[in-house]
Amino acid sequence: MTYTGEVTSGGPTDVRVLPDVVVRKASVSAMNNNCYLLTCRATGEQLLVDAADDAPRLRALVEEGAADGGTGLQLVVTTHQHWDHHRALAAVVAETGARTAAGRDDADALPVAPDDRLDHGDTVTFGAVSLGVVHLRGHTPGSVALVLRSSDGSTHVFTGDSLFPGGVGNTQKDAARFTQLIDDVETRLFGTLPDETWVYPGHGGDTTIGAERPSLPQWRERGW
Repeated sequence: MTYTGEVTSGGPTDVRVLPDVVVRKASVSAMNNNCYLLTCRATGEQLLVDAADDAPRLRALVEEGAADGGTGLQLVVTTHQHWDHHRALAAVVAETGARTAAGRDDADALPVAPDDRLDHGDTVTFGAVSLGVVHLRGHTPGSVALVLRSSDGSTHVFTGDSLFPGGVGNTQKDAARFTQLIDDVETRLFGTLPDETWVYPGHGGDTTIGAERPSLPQWRERGW
């Protein structure tokens, strides 16, 4: 089956198979939060992006990863401090014993103190897979995106609530925060990633860097 990124809360998982990692996308809660399970195909180690809600659904997601040789959950990365992205974090960590990581400037606001506090340019590793950390300031002070560069040459970025199809994340009409966020998104994502890069956001459907790039001037002009 072809991965589309189209999922519904409580619905089935969408699965993308890459040479080195399997990406599973599931939606939870009435807010349609996206949760992403990455399984290293070489070692079976697994990483979860955002334990947003519904711990039983996330447990089932980890168990689905066993089909790809998954050996349990080793790490949970929280993209940012907003409550809807970490409602199941404590339960998932208590059940799995997984380590946790989050952006340094959001870490103290989380219900579980992160084992690793992430800065721009850091690398997150699980099994044989490495993800680059991109700090995107504005939606929250410590929001982070994770960049996966697959061995097949494709690039994938998990953006939390900092970049969606159609615009950057909500900055509550704060002009300074908006400017900071769009500057970071333009410089640190659009300025470094190829147009073919697949974007996996914190809610809703996916997009690509190339699909969104022409709209950057419009986003700046409208201010959100």
